[in-house]
Amino acid sequence: MVRSAFRELVVGVDAKVPLHNGNWVTSINMDNAATTPPFVQALQEIIQFAPMYSSVHRGAGYKSRLSTELYENSRLAIANFVKADLNHDTVIFLRNTTEAINKLSYRLCDDTKKSVILSTCMEHHSNDLPWRNKHHVDYIEIDNDGRLCLDDLVNKLKKYKRSVKLVAVTGASNVTGYVNPIYEIAEIAHQYNAKIFVDGAQLVPHAQIDMKPFNSPRHIDYLAFSGHKMYAPFGTGVLIGPKETFMNGAPEYTGGGTVRTVTHTNVVWDDPPNKEEAGTPNLMGVLSLQAAVKTLSMIGMQNISNYELGLWKNTIDNFKNIPGLQLYSDTNPDKPRIGIISFNLEGIHHTLVADILAGETGIAVRSGCFCAQPYVRELLKISEKKESCIREHRTHSRPLSRPLNRPGMIRVSFGLYNDFDEISVLVQALHHIVNNKERYIQKYMAI
Repeated sequence: MVRSAFRELVVGVDAKVPLHNGNWVTSINMDNAATTPPFVQALQEIIQFAPMYSSVHRGAGYKSRLSTELYENSRLAIANFVKADLNHDTVIFLRNTTEAINKLSYRLCDDTKKSVILSTCMEHHSNDLPWRNKHHVDYIEIDNDGRLCLDDLVNKLKKYKRSVKLVAVTGASNVTGYVNPIYEIAEIAHQYNAKIFVDGAQLVPHAQIDMKPFNSPRHIDYLAFSGHKMYAPFGTGVLIGPKETFMNGAPEYTGGGTVRTVTHTNVVWDDPPNKEEAGTPNLMGVLSLQAAVKTLSMIGMQNISNYELGLWKNTIDNFKNIPGLQLYSDTNPDKPRIGIISFNLEGIHHTLVADILAGETGIAVRSGCFCAQPYVRELLKISEKKESCIREHRTHSRPLSRPLNRPGMIRVSFGLYNDFDEISVLVQALHHIVNNKERYIQKYMAI
């Protein structure tokens, strides 16, 4: 057996799950791009600290002061992990990346005019929708392989004549696993007086990221990521950016912890990050994230990246031998990427494949459009008009929890605890599905 040396660091990797036939098997989780299981250390630190848990920023007792100290020290640990400069930047704790992007979209809003934001055609909805109702949004195109076109970035920056406020780009795609050249994008954006925001939800757990010194042309101005995708449960996300962005104006959420002085006629807001963290903060979530960062640093992000790329290469090599398997990204191992593979099997709907894998072998994958419908539509070469017609058509029977008339893909996404034995199980299962396609279709349509 070829087991990952990191499995012992992760909770639940050998948990049993039921199959449709009533048997129980060891689960195989290949849906890490959605949520990862927790690190052992993350849970241990929460349990060890729990007897001292108390209010943050509010109490005079020992437990409260300790809670506050640990909470604030976690900002430094997070900043060091991505090499942010706390003399210039602030670390704001939120629930997840989605909330972080919504906050930034609000804080960059100019009441006098709509700012120009350049998003891209490969973004998760969370790095698209929050910008739409507050800013003028345009989209950087992708090439035939689904990679970002830097020439189009330059053309659009020229088109708007230095009026682009922000280039908002994913660090790594949750559909194809492509890693974008964020430092090159930063350098280009800064030449046109624009800043760059990186959605790091997929990149930060799998590769080393360096925000660079703020006076560097390759500096990452804003970065957001989520604990639940990097082995830290309890719902904490991070937004890092210049303090000056958050100094002026009122936060979108107001209340306890955001102010210095309040009268019936006047409010004096606190400095960031406090003014951006209304209410009692999620101390347990923050400590969990800090513990996860500690574990990731101990392993080494380059070691993680190398290992997961090995998993990706092995899977791609095996997938090439499966009849009718269609991949939706290039397979050049020399181009930057993380361990994500999206595919379909000819003649069988992506939803059925995912349900068969779960029900017959205990393998968890994702199917659908992965909250990136415009990008998936481009990769599938489905026009917006055609997809609209597909979605408007309703099937009379609904044998599964999800409709079978929607376009999409199957996604495998690796974590550091996955191993080559699990890939073998996946490959064998896909071969079996292909060889017994008609039988599976009839069986699952009848469920």
